Amino acid sequence: MQATTRSDEDIPPHSHLRDEEADAGQAEHDHPAVLRALRTRLHCMDLPRGLGSVRAWAGVILVTVLALVLRVYHLGSIHDLIFDETYYVKDGWTLIHNGVEMNWPDKPDPAFTSGDVNSYEDSGEYVVHPPIGKWVIGLGMLILGGDSSWGWRLSVAVLGSLSVLMCTLITRRLFRSTGIGLIAGLLLAVDGLHLVMSRTSLLDLVLMFFALAAFGALLIDRDRFREKLARHAAAAVVRGETLPLLGYRAGFRPWRLSAGILLGLACSVKWSGIYFLAIFGIMTVLWDWWARRRVGERRWMVNGLFRDAVPAFVAMVGGALLTYLVSWTGWFASDKGYMRNWAEENGHPDGNPVVNALRSLLHYHSEAYDFHIHLDSPHPYQANPLGWLLQIRPTNFYYRSYDYGQMGCQVEKCASQVFSVGNPLIWWLGALSIVVVIVVGVWKRDGRAWAALAGIVAGYLPWLMYLDRTIFTFYSVVYEPWLIMCLAYALGLLVGPPGADRERKLAGTLLCGSLLTLIVLISAFFWPIWTGQVIDVRQWEWRMWLPSWT
Repeated sequence: MQATTRSDEDIPPHSHLRDEEADAGQAEHDHPAVLRALRTRLHCMDLPRGLGSVRAWAGVILVTVLALVLRVYHLGSIHDLIFDETYYVKDGWTLIHNGVEMNWPDKPDPAFTSGDVNSYEDSGEYVVHPPIGKWVIGLGMLILGGDSSWGWRLSVAVLGSLSVLMCTLITRRLFRSTGIGLIAGLLLAVDGLHLVMSRTSLLDLVLMFFALAAFGALLIDRDRFREKLARHAAAAVVRGETLPLLGYRAGFRPWRLSAGILLGLACSVKWSGIYFLAIFGIMTVLWDWWARRRVGERRWMVNGLFRDAVPAFVAMVGGALLTYLVSWTGWFASDKGYMRNWAEENGHPDGNPVVNALRSLLHYHSEAYDFHIHLDSPHPYQANPLGWLLQIRPTNFYYRSYDYGQMGCQVEKCASQVFSVGNPLIWWLGALSIVVVIVVGVWKRDGRAWAALAGIVAGYLPWLMYLDRTIFTFYSVVYEPWLIMCLAYALGLLVGPPGADRERKLAGTLLCGSLLTLIVLISAFFWPIWTGQVIDVRQWEWRMWLPSWT
């Protein structure tokens, strides 16, 4: 479970490969030895096989099952639209029936929750978020019905469980450690913020799911590119040739295109997905430049620019843009969508229908953008982003007070709450781990550390530009997997590197195990206020650890 840290200086540059092999007693024409040296240089990874693989997958499955059980247990017990479910559940229902979001009469929630789910009006609704997240929510209702509180939340709960699986496998691949991957999966499975967001039909977890999937696709692309590059360079060394002046041509890279499509889906949930597109696009090109430099390409930067950066831009930005436009298919096909005929009604009655549709969509986006940048209406649970990492002001999604005899209350006063607060120990240690990972990234020049930080840069830092806007702590779920990766990595460092002595490893393992046990116990303690359990109001007060939580 060790987190090894290797610097670029650990392995000499390509021009000395043959001297290395000679010193190791290997002949220059020994292709397997040369390939091994290059794969080591490029940090290529072989996943465990045999019994090790069986054990790894057993752990992954157990963590995923735990996540699924926690997310679907009594999922429909609260038959109310809580917090912003009042928008997205009804939008999802009308999307799957009309292709667009529809207007509703005043105060529609009581009728909707009582089963009158088709009381919407015959006109498109003005919404400020793209449709994919609401399509996802609508799929659960397509299966179970709009009158089912299970149906309202099923799709997001499934994506939340799958995101735990992805986080486990992605962390394992990134840090080349099954132990660190399982720690990451366990932490994400039991954290309260991720749990609440998985049990509530809001858009942010859906955005996180697509961004995390894109990150995983880029990791696979990176590893495949490095493997092919190592084989190409090894063949050149064995033949006694220099590497081509124009560099290695990678050809079609389907995983990079997949990442572009996934990031397009992220942008089609919320526009903030564009930050992930930008940061991950830079990250994947830097990975390629580093690899070309490590094998000794003479013009690695120029080659990387034309061989990697330009195709990456086309695949990722082009794929994302096309995906984003396709996500509006329901709006294009409808005659009821909000502003669908704006161009025809405002000076282009005889224009090309396709051009007019794009003009109308562009104007719609302009209106929505204006709404977002001027959103400053006060809200009791709005939170400054500077406090998000420490969970200073979490969001209350649902609260009910009961007297003796109501809803099973057996004391004078009871409370039922869905409180989107993360496990305090996970988030407080996670904030500290970011500092640790930055230090390790600088000191050891460990690229894995910077990759783990990339999602935090994309998902958190942009919000620091909007300190005066009405925004909420639960937005943090979007970058939470990368915070968890940083914490899991720091715990791996605590256990120690492969060469650490036995006493050092034992002490680190005991400390790491103790922290994980404490984290799980704290999650069990907070479970009632994450899931709306009816508890004694005094027990509720015991869980309000900070004055800012009430």
